[in-house]
Amino acid sequence: MTSVAASVEAIVQAAGPHVPLLLARVEERLAALAAGHGPILAEHAGSTIAAGGKRLRPLLVLLAAGPDAACTDDLVAAATAVELVHSATLVHDDVLDAAPLRRGLPTVWAQGGRELAVATGDLLFSRAFTELAATGSLAAVRTLSQAGCALAEGELLQREDAWNAAVAVERYLERCELKTARLFGASCELGALAAAADASIVAALGAFGRRIGLAFQLLDDVLDVLGDAARTGKHRGTDLLDGTVTLPLILARERDPELAAVDLRTIATPEQASELCERIEATGAPAEATAHALAIVAEAKDELAALALALADGQRLALDLVADSVVDRRA
Repeated sequence: MTSVAASVEAIVQAAGPHVPLLLARVEERLAALAAGHGPILAEHAGSTIAAGGKRLRPLLVLLAAGPDAACTDDLVAAATAVELVHSATLVHDDVLDAAPLRRGLPTVWAQGGRELAVATGDLLFSRAFTELAATGSLAAVRTLSQAGCALAEGELLQREDAWNAAVAVERYLERCELKTARLFGASCELGALAAAADASIVAALGAFGRRIGLAFQLLDDVLDVLGDAARTGKHRGTDLLDGTVTLPLILARERDPELAAVDLRTIATPEQASELCERIEATGAPAEATAHALAIVAEAKDELAALALALADGQRLALDLVADSVVDRRA
């Protein structure tokens, strides 16, 4: 199976030589913004940025703009802003979850405590909108603001649903749409806006982004059940330990009456969480959740095919590979 890293390399290669150059500028800007607010915040904001990740969201911004986008400064700003918002949400999520690890490394919360982690996340959020506002694009600021509001709403829904194993599939999907899919969609919209694309193209690329974002979250939740710490950077069953109810558990409860009777508050150790993951896996629920995610990816690719005449060949191929890279995250 193709690794995520290899998939990203293939995406960048397909998109054309301008993309790696723009990604390098995004990395430079991220580092500069993280370092500009005193040594303590610089240490933790900088470590959050340096921890990296796949940079899928800024990559989507650049790909959605296409090879002929003229406003590269605005494009870099938009891609930078998206990644800053994403990084901020990760820092705040780790506070809420009391998570010791992120991508296999100690979190800001684990290293500096709650107050410093909250301040670090706040800094990253504020820098994101300062960066985007400098482009002068009201539409871009509105797009990212709406995605930010959706993130907060999704987090509130997740907190409201904590420990409630009876959450419905529809409620879970709504939460994923808000917490993850909207920012993927906004990334595509921001790129198209920077390229001055027609409103119909902006909307269609946004729909593509939301679909792959939704599939990304579903597969992330499957990996929490099936994956190992070496691959995911966190213990198996981390969601169960913090009371987050995801699709594999929802589906497994429908198949196994004994699982339906489990009180998630009794799952208190990584060993107990791993054991529960094995029981969930035995029901076949993760496979069903994966199939659902793959169907959403197929819908996203159909959306992209409908845009064939409006996209450059390399641009369409690269976006198609992004959808494939989401699939390649399966355990």
